[in-house]
Amino acid sequence: MRNRAIALALALLFGPALLPAAADYQSRVSAPPLLLSPDLTEPWVLQLRPDRRAVRPRVTTRPITAPPRASRYSAVRPQASAKRRAKRGIDPRFLPTTVAYNGKHKPGSIVIDTRQRYLYLVEPGGFAKRYGVGVGRPGFEWAGKHKVSRKAEWPDWRPPAEMRKRQPNLPSFVPGGPKNPLGARALYLGSTLYRIHGSNEPWTIGRAVSSGCIRMRNEDVIDLYNRVPVGASVHVI
Repeated sequence: MRNRAIALALALLFGPALLPAAADYQSRVSAPPLLLSPDLTEPWVLQLRPDRRAVRPRVTTRPITAPPRASRYSAVRPQASAKRRAKRGIDPRFLPTTVAYNGKHKPGSIVIDTRQRYLYLVEPGGFAKRYGVGVGRPGFEWAGKHKVSRKAEWPDWRPPAEMRKRQPNLPSFVPGGPKNPLGARALYLGSTLYRIHGSNEPWTIGRAVSSGCIRMRNEDVIDLYNRVPVGASVHVI
């Protein structure tokens, strides 16, 4: 009986102090039920605490614009590309085409209009194949009639003495190939130093830049080479 009385007294004395501790212990071991938000696009913290949606930041689906660095180059590169195209390109007026022709020259003849920068290969039926050409620069213009005396594929180039005197830096010999100024084909005119030949500078077609030779794009001079035999008449006007 005495022991029971002591235990009862201790419970009455320390009971109020033990109750909060027990409650705290119970709160630690038994967590409240977990609530998940039905909106799975929310941050994971808000999915666990749906009552905090009010503080969720606004989200937009608007596409992200390119960084300023990309636009910094856009004002420069197109300009450079345009200049490069202007230098390397050819005016569409000088691309090959078939035109009506009512001149006096017979089919198979070549007529070169140095003023208009066109070469005509006369065809039967009142037509001609027209190509753009580059011609002699001021001081090197000429006119006359000759025949094709020789044809060559990927010809070698030996600059004449007069040309090397004007341009001392020129080599004395350049073997045939893509870097040769005579290009892919050459049609030699009589006994002169003049030729109708290709060019590794196609952007010069339509201009007066040569030392008297008639230059064409490589693809055009190959086409002409295949159509014209040795002995064909050439009229330069």
